Order: sequence, then C-alpha cells, then structure tokens
Amino acid sequence: MLKTKAELKHITIALAGNANVGKSAIFNQLTGLNQTVSNWPGKTVERAEGTLRFQDYIIKVVDLPGIYSLSTYSIEELITRDYLVEEHPDVVVNVVDASALERNLYFTLQLLEFEVPLVIALNQVDFAAKKGLRIDVEKLSELLGVPVIPTIAVTGSGISELLEACINVVKSGQRKAQSRLKYGKEVEEYVGKLSEVLKEKASTLTLKYSARWLAIKLLEKDPQVVELVKREGFGQQILALADAVIEHLEKMHGENSIFIIASERYAVANRITSEVVKITSPPKLTVEEKLSDLTTRGILGYFIMVAIFATVFATIFYVGDFLVSVLEDFFFNLLLPPLEEILTAILPFLAGFIVEGLVGGVVAALTVILPYIVPLYLILAVLQDSGYLPRAAFLMDNFMHKIGLHGKAFIPLLLGYGCSVPACVSCRIMESDRERFLAAFVTVLIPCAARTVIILGLVGRYLGLPAALAIYLFDLVLVFLLGRLAYRTFPGEPVGLVMEMPPYRRPLARAVLMQTWSKTRDFIQIALPIIIAGSLALHLMDISGLLEQASRLLEPLISGWLGLPAVSSTPIVFGVLRKELALILLGDALGTFDFSLVLSPVQMVVFTLVSILYIPCVSTIAALLHEFGLKKTLFIVVVDIALALLVGGLAYRILMLVM
Repeated sequence: MLKTKAELKHITIALAGNANVGKSAIFNQLTGLNQTVSNWPGKTVERAEGTLRFQDYIIKVVDLPGIYSLSTYSIEELITRDYLVEEHPDVVVNVVDASALERNLYFTLQLLEFEVPLVIALNQVDFAAKKGLRIDVEKLSELLGVPVIPTIAVTGSGISELLEACINVVKSGQRKAQSRLKYGKEVEEYVGKLSEVLKEKASTLTLKYSARWLAIKLLEKDPQVVELVKREGFGQQILALADAVIEHLEKMHGENSIFIIASERYAVANRITSEVVKITSPPKLTVEEKLSDLTTRGILGYFIMVAIFATVFATIFYVGDFLVSVLEDFFFNLLLPPLEEILTAILPFLAGFIVEGLVGGVVAALTVILPYIVPLYLILAVLQDSGYLPRAAFLMDNFMHKIGLHGKAFIPLLLGYGCSVPACVSCRIMESDRERFLAAFVTVLIPCAARTVIILGLVGRYLGLPAALAIYLFDLVLVFLLGRLAYRTFPGEPVGLVMEMPPYRRPLARAVLMQTWSKTRDFIQIALPIIIAGSLALHLMDISGLLEQASRLLEPLISGWLGLPAVSSTPIVFGVLRKELALILLGDALGTFDFSLVLSPVQMVVFTLVSILYIPCVSTIAALLHEFGLKKTLFIVVVDIALALLVGGLAYRILMLVM
C-alpha cells in the first residue's frame, strides 16, 4: 500500500568529498532535474540541493563544496565544517575516487575524526579497473568501520545500493561512525588525554563537537577551534595543556605539529590502501592518460588547443550561418507575409504593431540569436564534460600570469564566451579577492554568446569569417593590455597554480544535452520577454517620434565621433538590456535586416566593436553587484563605456584610411 506524502519520513543526506571525484554526478543521478542552486548564506559559493523519494523516505540531498580537508583555510572548507556541525545531516556520503584511494582517504579520516554518520561511495571503480586496480570493498569497510558502496556515477551503477546503505544507517539510529583506526602511539596517547580533559572541562563544547576531533584540531593549531576552547570556563587551562603537548611532540618529531598530524593521516591512508588495493596487471598508461599527456605537453599542447578553439568558432559560424539562412527563408518568405495580410484584413490598426513588434521580436530571436547560441552552449558542454577545460587552464597559466592571474582564470574567460553571468560567478574559484576582481574585470570584455551573435551575424556574415576572427583577436589583445594595466593598478601578488586534473572521459550525450537545454531554456525565459518588450518599445518610440528625438540628441557622439547612422544610438543604448538585442534593434531602427544595404564595412566593424566593449548587459551588472558590490561594479561599467567609445572612434578614423 502506497503511503501518503504526510506519512513519509524526511531525512537529509550530505555529499562530501574532494573536487573532481564525481560528487556532482552522483548528486545529479540522485535528484535528476528536481534540484535548486542558490548561495550559502553570506557566502559567494553555490549551494546545490535536490530531493527524491526512495522507499518510505523523502530525501533531501545537499551537495557540499569539493574540499580536501576540514580546516578553515578556504571558504569552502569553512562552509562544509559549519554545515556538518549546525545542520546535522542524517547521513554524510563521502564520495571517494577509487582510482586515487590513498589521496582521497586523507579527507575520509577527517570525517571519521568528526564522528558523523558516514557512508562511503567508492566511485569510478570502472576507471580504477582500467588502471589495473582491484579494491577489496569488504575489507575497506571493515577497516574504516562504515559501509562502502562501489559506484559508477556517470552510469548510475550502485546508486540504489548507496541509498539503501544510507537508509540502513538512519534506521540503526547510529549518530557516530564507529571507526577503530588509530594514529601513532604518542599522538594517540596525547589525543586521548586532551579528549578526556575536554569532556571533563568543556562539556558544553563536546556536546556539539567530537572531543577527539577537537583534540586533534588543537594539535593542528586550528584558529577557530582555539577560539572556541578559549571561550570555555577552563579554556586557558585546556589551551595550556595543548601547548605543552604540541611542544613535546614537535621536539620529539622535529617538525611542526600541523605536519605531524598530516603525516599520521597519510600513514594510515597508506596502510589501508596497501591492505585493500591489489594491482591485477602492471600499471600501463591508459588511452585517457596518454591523451592528457599529449594535450598538456609544450608546443603540441598549444597547437592542439588553438586547433580545438579554431574548430569551435568555425563550427559555430558555419552552423549558425546555415541555420540563419534556413530560418530566415521560412519566416520572412513563407510565414510572415501571409500572416501580415491576414492581420491587416482583420485588425488594420494593430497589424503593424503585432507583426513588427510582437511577432517580429520572437522571429528575430529565433532567426538571429538561437542559431549561434545553441551550438556554442552545446560545444562548451562537450568540452566541460570531457575534462579538457582544466587542461586548457594549465596551458594558459604562463600567459595568465602576465596579467597577474593564474591559469584558473582561463576557465571564467572561456565560460565568458558562453555567458558573462556564470563566467563572473565562476571567478569564485580564484584564491583572493584581488584575483577574483581582476578575473571578472577582464571576463566581461570577452564576447559572450549574445555578443557572438553580433560578431558573426554582422561582421562574419557580411565581411567573412577572417574579419570576425580578427575582431576576436583584437578583443583578446585588449583583454591582455587592460588586464596588465589593472594588475599594475591594484596591488598584490599573483598566486601559483595548484589544481587537479580530472581524467578524460567520453562526454555522455544525455548530460551534454541536459546542460545545453538547461542553458538554452534559461536564455529563452530571460531574454525572450526582454526582446519582445524591446521590439514593442522601439516600435512605439518610432510611431511617437521619440526615436527620432533621441537620435538627434546623441547624433554628435554617434555620427560625429563613431561615424554610425544616427539611429544606431537606440540599439547601442537599449543593448544594455540584453546584448543580442543590439543587432535586432539595429535592424528595426534601420528598417531592414539586410545590413549590407545601409551600412558600410567600416560602420559594421565600428558598431560591432562598440557593442562588444560597451557596458555589460543588466544581468551581468546584477551578477557583478552581487559578487563585488557597487563601487567595483561602477568602476567596471565606467571603464567599459569609456573603452567602447574610445576604441570605436579611433577604429572609425583608422579604418577609413585603409578600407
């Protein structure tokens, strides 16, 4: 008999683990499309949650940030630690990469110290098998004292068993992992003494935190734990004992106690790995590893990267151009003429308003924007899912250091070719506030998919692909020069690049299509109403004469300095709503979408340069405000406006001499 929703039990599962271990893939397998993404309170780190129904349970799944320890050296580590303490999930699923077990166990041991109800998802067992590794799952479970479930997240293998294990932990009522793992004799002796003192003299603290974890963290000189203990009545006495223990251990081992504890964890991780992992065949480089080596090696790696991105842009251009031709022929030759005739006969006073404003906006979006945006989203999803993007970041590290950033900044820059909003948000991966701001400053100058529409739909279509590629190259030169200038203007030192390379994987068609559809759907939901509203507003302004007045007011700047038709002021100003509006509004303002009839090649180039460098769209401005505040956002906006007008005016004068 099926239970009603009210009769179902509610539990929470938290997913924790290192970066690039398949944690998000497991999250997607568990929750499907039933998920939400927001920010952690007061933080600029995404919080992904989802729900599912399994047996008699409604399960909330929280995807914690990918981290390597439970220290407080990063926002992500602090978020995970605070979540485990404050929100008490019913089960923590530690996602572990089976092909790199020893390294992953370092974090597992910290979760065991924390004494949370734990289940291990031993993920990527297929990849481990390819590397000739066989893991004794039962032995691993016995040593850790927690359930271990083999999974292959990308195919969904083991997901049901993982949920079963979580339910069993909940049913058992066991709130703490029962691990029998011990560190070295001296360390265990002092951890035990400190734990007993904490239980006796800081009992309120040990009700919230594991006494063993607090003791180990005191030995690691964790600043947050030291502060917590200091607030207790016998805090100073406990800290004095901890200092004495640290001094003794450091004299005995001849190194900092932080490294002593880390060494103990790695020693245990190594011992466990040696007991449970068997090499079934001599380790050989897999095809994926050979490919990884090939695409990150010197000149060849750069050559491959250039070839990949040249292919990407050529594909987008030719596919987009073909789709534009097909769609324009359908809408403008087959659909709109009879529709206009019918509406003129039925509603003569509203026919122009409906066809040119309402229907025209929808048709323009379908014929001018989507043919370029959808292929771009699709290709970016393939590159992201395959694991190539981190390798591109590695290759670009030296170049990015020239502008005071490291290779990680290349990922936001690359995402910027899709959409500036997620690109700005992804600047969170940078280590310092300065680096985050510098990355965002140059990222908004990258032509997003909407600005790609302008480049390919205007310069590419009428002047050819080489001219469009020249625009991209010029933009990259500007990014480098302005980034270098900003690096010298804002004080600070660049940080070295330390990042993990995920293994190459064949992109799953389902995952790629879901990502593409999700981004396209979001674009349609956000952009289409604005495009329609913009087309209607422009039509009304044209009828009322406001458009002509605005054009006259801005004529000295638009025609005098930039050399563009006076009516170009409307698409440039209104383009701040959505950048792809600029090309549509330009066609509306000029009275034709065959731009070769009304614009010279020089004017096409100038309009394109101004549009791609001008103030970011409102969505990007909103993202910048959220990430960096008003002052820094205004700085970016003012610089972009000044840059667009300066470059546009100079380009007009120089190109008039050579074209």
